[in-house]
Amino acid sequence: MPELPEVEVTRQSFADAIAGARVLGLSLGKPLRWPLGVAPQSLVGRRVGAVQRRGKYLWLPLEPGGLLLHLGMSGSLGFQPEPPPLGPHDHFELRTDQGVLRLTDPRRFGAVLWSPALDLDPAAKLLAGLGLEPFDPRFDGAYLHERLRGRRVAIKPALMAGDVVVGAGNIYACEALFQAGIDPRLPAGRLSRPRSERLAQAVRRVLGDALRLGGSTLRDFKDAHGIAGSFQMQAMVYGRAGEPCRVCATPIRRLVQGQRATYHCPRCQKK
Repeated sequence: MPELPEVEVTRQSFADAIAGARVLGLSLGKPLRWPLGVAPQSLVGRRVGAVQRRGKYLWLPLEPGGLLLHLGMSGSLGFQPEPPPLGPHDHFELRTDQGVLRLTDPRRFGAVLWSPALDLDPAAKLLAGLGLEPFDPRFDGAYLHERLRGRRVAIKPALMAGDVVVGAGNIYACEALFQAGIDPRLPAGRLSRPRSERLAQAVRRVLGDALRLGGSTLRDFKDAHGIAGSFQMQAMVYGRAGEPCRVCATPIRRLVQGQRATYHCPRCQKK
C-alpha cells in the first residue's frame, strides 16, 4: 500500500508540472471507492492550484473546490503530456492543457472525491481523525507519550493507526521501532518518556530517509514519472525474517500483528 513517503513522492513528481493548468476534460473508468460527487463536465475550464498532501490523501485544488485523491492499496498516479491509450486498470483521467493526470488502480480501493473545500465536508470529515504530520514541530516525545497514555494495544499497531501520527505504515513502523530499540509488542501505554522521544525521532528519521530514496517499491509503486523507490533496499528488519540483524547478527523474527507482518530483532529491541 502506498504510504506517506510514496504519496509525498508522487505529489512532488507532478505538482509543479500541473500547477496553473486549465482543465480540458475528466473521464472515469470503473467505479472506485466512492462516487466522484460532481458532474465531470462542470470542472472543465477550472484552474489547478497547488497540490497538497494530508496524511495519505492528496488535495488537487480546482478553484473553487477541488478533488481529494487516495491511492488505496495499489493505486498510482501518472502525469504525462501524451499518455498511452487507457488500459483496463485506468479509472480516472484529468486532461489539462499542461498534461494528463491518470489514476491506475488494479484493485480499485483508491478514491477521487469532489469537495467544495479542504475544510468542508466531505474532505473535512475524512481528514478529521488524522494525527499530526511526522515533520510537524509539535510531533515530539512529549506529544507521543501523552497521546499513547493508557493504551493497551501494542505499540506497533498504535503507531500505524494514524490518529496519533500519520505516515508510519507497516514497513516504516517496523524500521522506526528497530531504530528506537523498542519491541513492537510493548503495550503502547507503557512507553516511557525517554523512549517516546527516541521513537518520535526515529519515525521522523525513517520517513525522511524514505522520502529521499523515493519511497518503497515492494510490488508496483512508481511516482508520476514511472520511477520506483529504493528505501526497501536499506531496510534493517522489514522483509528480512531469518536473516542476521545488521547490528548484532541475531536472526530477524517475523510475527503477525493486526493481520500485518511485523519484523524485529529480539536482541536489539526490548520490551
